[in-house]
Amino acid sequence: MADAPFVDLSPTLRVLGTAHISTASVEAVREQIKEYQPEVVAVELCSSRHQALTSARRLDKEGLLKVVKEGKAPLVLLQSLLAAEQRKMGLDEGQQPGAELLVAVQEAEAAELEVALIDRDIQTTLRRAWKKMKFREKFRILWSLLGDDEDEEGPEVAELLENQDLLSSLMEELRTFSPGAGTVLIDERDAFLAGKLSLLQSSDKKILAVVGAGHLKGIERHLKNNTAPKDDELEQLDLLPVRGRFSKSIPWLIPLFVMGLMAYFIANGEGVNLLEMFTVWTAANAVFAALGCAIARGHPLAILTAAAASPITSLNPTLAAGWFAGYVQLKMREPTAEDLQQFLKLESLGSFWTNKAGRVLLVTSLSNLGSMAGAWFAAAGLLGSFGIYSTILSTLNRSMCS
Repeated sequence: MADAPFVDLSPTLRVLGTAHISTASVEAVREQIKEYQPEVVAVELCSSRHQALTSARRLDKEGLLKVVKEGKAPLVLLQSLLAAEQRKMGLDEGQQPGAELLVAVQEAEAAELEVALIDRDIQTTLRRAWKKMKFREKFRILWSLLGDDEDEEGPEVAELLENQDLLSSLMEELRTFSPGAGTVLIDERDAFLAGKLSLLQSSDKKILAVVGAGHLKGIERHLKNNTAPKDDELEQLDLLPVRGRFSKSIPWLIPLFVMGLMAYFIANGEGVNLLEMFTVWTAANAVFAALGCAIARGHPLAILTAAAASPITSLNPTLAAGWFAGYVQLKMREPTAEDLQQFLKLESLGSFWTNKAGRVLLVTSLSNLGSMAGAWFAAAGLLGSFGIYSTILSTLNRSMCS
């Protein structure tokens, strides 16, 4: 039998641990379905990942436009970068990430077996992990993804599957790198997968679960100790992170600050050049947003759009300059069907600039980032460059003296 770890947790539940980039895991899935003869094949997939795998990992123009409009471009970029890192290993094995999960679904459907999707939605997982990470951890993970350490050799896939202690140490290394992300990516998903399997067991059907080998021990621990989350706990684990009041108020602070300053000086007749204030605000927003778009190698019209939109959108947090720039980029450099299909198969950061679909997402994300930086820079400039500090202090002094 193909070498892949598995554990029988009950007479009706076998959990097979795989590497999502291993040819041996693909063969192990086929052999386990044939030998174990399950009634249900449960796979570590959510509906969106299942659809991506079974539809040849295609992206359409409508989906790309929806990502831009809903402000999900940074999230999709992060997901794609993570997949690209995994794909680097997968290419050495001759497999795309998730090949064994796709085979599990195909074999189950061919044998007319029930297929159960037991993983949490990938975007929920990424959002929860991102929220749990501290700023320095976010910077480190992005830097490591953007870096290209081709000389750094990792363990072989076969070694990972054979040596569970090595696999556990790698999982713990992730937790050391980012405790918050480790909790979401390891502990929460172990619990979620175990909870879903626990619910499936109530049907008394014979189940073969195909999951990443890194989750094998966690699932086993939850099911053996009867700590798998129930329905209400699963719902809590499946919730998107809720932003606090302070976090929600941050995008409104700068526009309120700028508008408040202008209203204050107009009302009090202070000697502040409002035209100069407007110029600083407009120029800082426009320059930084245009710079972000230019770094993404946006179309000249997209760069102009980012520059024109940023001073306005920075005063209205319900809008974003990157949405407009990304839309213009999409129209001016419209991705072909091949670009859209290849986007989900990109192998390196540089490919995101050469692929037209990837560039639309970069234009959207970097224009928004530049606009945000421009707003903060402009606010700092208004406080410093025009002597507003001293104006406010002198006003306060006059008030106190009177």
